[in-house]
Amino acid sequence: MKKRIIFLGYRSKKTNLIKFLRSKKNIVSEFGNNRINKKDITSSDLIISFGYKRIIENELLKLAKIPILNLHASYLPYNRGSHPNFWSFVDNTPKGVTIHEIDKNIDMGFVVFRKKIIFKKKLNLTFKNTHNILISELEKIFIKNYKKIITGTYNKRKIKSKGTFHKSSQLPKSLKSWNVKISDFLRYYNKLLLNKG
Repeated sequence: MKKRIIFLGYRSKKTNLIKFLRSKKNIVSEFGNNRINKKDITSSDLIISFGYKRIIENELLKLAKIPILNLHASYLPYNRGSHPNFWSFVDNTPKGVTIHEIDKNIDMGFVVFRKKIIFKKKLNLTFKNTHNILISELEKIFIKNYKKIITGTYNKRKIKSKGTFHKSSQLPKSLKSWNVKISDFLRYYNKLLLNKG
C-alpha cells in the first residue's frame, strides 16, 4: 500500500533509504533540515528522521498518525544527542545503531530496533569511516524491517537508563577533521585532559 512519507534530515544524495522507499511506490517528500509544521504532519502517513538537526516540538509530535521514527547512530541510551559516534570512542561507551520513536525527550523514546557494532582495533579507523559504517548499518536494519516499520507493527521497549548525552557545543575545538585516526586523536585528547587536571 502506497504511503505518504516525509523524510527529515539526509537527502537522497546522503542516504539510500529515500530511493528504497520510492521503489516501494511510496510518495516521499525530502525536507532536509527545513522546519516541519502541523499541516505537514497531519497530511503524512509516516515521518522518518535521519540526520535531522532540529528538535520537533511535543505539540507537533502528538499530531502524527503513528510515532515519528528517528534513526540514530548510537546504541541508545548511550550517546544521546549530538555527534554520537565521536563520543562513543571518547567516553568508551557501547557503539551501535538504534531506530526509536521520537518523544518529548531527546533520544529517549521507545526503542524499535537496536544493534551493537564492534569495531575491530585497526590503526586506520577514523571518525569518518566508522560513522559511515554506522549509517550503512542503520539503512540495512531499516530495509530489513521495512514491512514492520511501514505498518507500525514492530515491537518496542522503553530504555529506562538515561545513558549519556552530549550537546553539539561540547565537541572539542581540538578536533580539526573527521578523517583523523581515532587512536591518534584519543592520545592527543587524553594528554590535554591530563594537562588540564
